[in-house]
Amino acid sequence: MAVLAARPAKAWVDAGFKNAVVEHGARLGIDVEVVQREPGTRGFTPEPKRWVVEQTWGTLMLHRRLARDYEALPASSVAVVHWSMTDVMLHRLTRTATASWRDPPAARADDGGRTP
Repeated sequence: MAVLAARPAKAWVDAGFKNAVVEHGARLGIDVEVVQREPGTRGFTPEPKRWVVEQTWGTLMLHRRLARDYEALPASSVAVVHWSMTDVMLHRLTRTATASWRDPPAARADDGGRTP
């Protein structure tokens, strides 16, 4: 069974890409918009559109799928991305947080405060 992907209609790029990417996107029928920083901004400030992309990459890294190329078929990669995003939506619907490797395991009441 083939996995059909929709063609992107719009893309946002960093200011470093400029004209070459915009022209290439136009040849492919993709509207490419260069996201600029607000004038006078200093230090770190999340860019409105780019922040969504960075958050998505972070979510995929949390699910350990970008650490190495584990998949042999593109369909497997698509399935893993769907699995990761399904996990995100599940946590949004249930208003729970995904456990992180940074979070210490919670102590159980029956083990005297020791953790496994």
